Parts: sequence; structure tokens; C-alpha cells
Amino acid sequence: MIQFHDTDLPNIIQLSNVSQSYDGGKSFIIKDFNLLIEDQPDRGQFVVLLGMSGCGKSTILRYICGLQKPTSGIVKIHDKLVTEDSRISMVFQQYSSLPWLTVQENVALGLQFQGVDEKTRLLKAQEMIELVGLAGHENKYAQYPTLSGGQLQRVAIARSLLANLDIILMDEPFGALDIKTRLQMQELLIELWEKFHSTVIFVTHDISEAVYLGDDVYIMKSAPSNIAEHIKVDLPYHRTRELKREKHFMELVQDVEDKMVNISSIK
Repeated sequence: MIQFHDTDLPNIIQLSNVSQSYDGGKSFIIKDFNLLIEDQPDRGQFVVLLGMSGCGKSTILRYICGLQKPTSGIVKIHDKLVTEDSRISMVFQQYSSLPWLTVQENVALGLQFQGVDEKTRLLKAQEMIELVGLAGHENKYAQYPTLSGGQLQRVAIARSLLANLDIILMDEPFGALDIKTRLQMQELLIELWEKFHSTVIFVTHDISEAVYLGDDVYIMKSAPSNIAEHIKVDLPYHRTRELKREKHFMELVQDVEDKMVNISSIK
């Protein structure tokens, strides 16, 4: 089990001794889970969760965004307990836009829930739409096939960013995309992360994607799940596709793969 040591840096996200049981404590899906993410000034953090299907990666994101409460343990954002009033938006693998609303209305949705007036929220939404490369699509309905899969995920990312630039939660957001679109979305995410210095928590099954995007990769073991391994990714802050062809990148991918294979055998 990984031990986390609090430093003088401000805490962004903290999960302490979190456990999840659905049968009154007879068995646990997640047991004594701990995670500490601190602020990295003028940089942000890109944290990746890896693990076998069913180990609870998505559940951890649901705790952080306020969609689910653990059976026991503490979840804090900025040293404050997560409540229904402090929810953070999340980007899912499934397209989550409301098809009866336009792109602009979807992107502005978070600000609407926050009580921002219509003129202001639509103006800010338009700025974000242009930033994620959707200019010209703002008045289209956010549905397939009016928009492609990649465009719909851009809508979701723009909505999440506008609602909360500080923390971005992403649950396999590129899993359903074709390889070309997936690569484009990876580049977009890196660009946005570098611009806003956000704290990103990203769930994926793709080891190469995890190493390419992440500063820190945490591997979760199967139930009862907690963090079994932490890999600090020592790659340059600014990353380009050419990096994937370098020897050190490929060695890191292999190292993470080997650790995942070993962890998958832990009972």
C-alpha cells in the first residue's frame, strides 16, 4: 500500500481511508484507499489511474465529483469535505451532452447551475468553444451525427473546464474514439492543461496513453482495491507525439505494463 506524506503545498484532493461495501461490510470493493494530490504552482498535475476492470477507478472519480459517498472514509477538495453542493463536473466515455441543447448551451450549463446570468455565461461559453476548436458549431445541437464523436467530447471538455478550471475529472474519455481522433484529443488535452495549470485525474486502460499524458501513474489492484504502485513519469513537461518514439518513453511503458501484470496477480 502506498503511503502519502503531506507537505507544505496546498492540498487539492485528499481521500483518507476510503472504503466501499455494498453488502453491509461483509465484503469490500475498495478498502482503506488513500490518495493525496497537492497543488503544483504554475504547473498543475496530471494524475492517471490504471487498473483492471472492476477495481474501482470510476468509483474514485465519483467520490471526488460528489456523485457517490463512500461507505467510510473522508473525501476532501481544498481541505473541505465533498458535499452535494460542491460537485465537480466529469468527462465520461459516453457522450454526455444534452441533445436538445446547442453546443453553446451545453458548454454554458455548469455556469447556469452556478447562477451566472445568461449573457455572461453564453459569452464565456463561446470563448471556451473557440479554445477547443469548435468555432462555427456553437448553434448546432450537441448530438450524433450532427457532431462527430471527437466534437462531442470537445463539448464535454469545454463544459467541464468552464464549470471548474481548477480540477478536471476524466473517465476513459477517449476510449470510444478512433485512433486519429484519439491522438487529436490527447494533443488538445495537453494544450489545455498547459494553458490552465489544472489538476487532471484521468482514468484509462491504455498504458501508452497513461505514460504519455501523466505526471503520476497510480496502479490500483483488484478488490478489495487500493493503490498498489506509484510511477513518477520523468518525461518533459511539454510533450509531443515524437516523444512516443524515444527509448525512455518505451521503457516507461514496458515498466508500467510489467507492474500491472504483477499487480493483477495480487489477491
